[in-house]
Amino acid sequence: MRRVTFDLDALRSFSEGMDSGSFARAAQRLNRSTSAVSAHLRKLEEQAGTPILRKEGRGLALTEAGEVLLSYARRMLALNDEAAMAVGGKDLAGAVRLGFQEDFSAHLLPGVLGAFGRSHPGVRIEARIGRNAELLAQIQAAELDLALMWSHGDRATHMELLGEHPLHWIGPADDSAAAWLRSGEPVPLVAVHAPCHMRSYATDTLDRHGIPWRIAVTSPSLGGVWAAVSAGLGLAVRPVFGMPAGLRTCDEGYPALPTVNLALRRAEAEPGPVCERLREIIRRSVAR
Repeated sequence: MRRVTFDLDALRSFSEGMDSGSFARAAQRLNRSTSAVSAHLRKLEEQAGTPILRKEGRGLALTEAGEVLLSYARRMLALNDEAAMAVGGKDLAGAVRLGFQEDFSAHLLPGVLGAFGRSHPGVRIEARIGRNAELLAQIQAAELDLALMWSHGDRATHMELLGEHPLHWIGPADDSAAAWLRSGEPVPLVAVHAPCHMRSYATDTLDRHGIPWRIAVTSPSLGGVWAAVSAGLGLAVRPVFGMPAGLRTCDEGYPALPTVNLALRRAEAEPGPVCERLREIIRRSVAR
């Protein structure tokens, strides 16, 4: 069996193109020409010995081999980047204060903290989980250095947008959501205690379309919301980012919802080296 050593730069072009949805956009992000990215894709197909992309309409889609290679590419690049940061930042020391909304605490926060901790053992991380308004106030008061949170149309200073995410009606795995809509009775909603942007999106959207609603369950935490939805007590309005297994989107028949932005806010315009390292890990983790 021939030994193949995949080119990491080519894997990065491939991964960035699939994550961003466009190889032209990937070229911009990587500060490369589109011809260079195309050359990387050809090189990967030569190394793999099989096509990794196929034409689908006006765009490109992954072949089965491409799906497998993309999974490995992300893991190889993550380990490469972690090694680079560990070697380059071995002398970093100090502390950094990080805030997360609860949406990201279960599946994103452990990976971020683990990668950063392995790369920079001399840095102490203080992580806080909070609601949007709490984190925003703490960033503005410089009580946090970084905060990953939803942004609702604002364009604040010291904020980097990491992506746009559509909101969905999220309900239990059965067909309860459709039955609630057909019944003519007020649609039961599950929401975090007011004030809450997601709660307002749900009620305002239903009001505009003349659909009656009632607040069936409120909870001080997102975990309580997911538990109530899973129990079949009502619908929640959230992005699917962080949606637990066993729930599903129930958009059919319900009015369309707006989108929200995922934002990484920082307390200072020019963060220090410790904060900048953590910021880069968060950006890469979200992209993956």
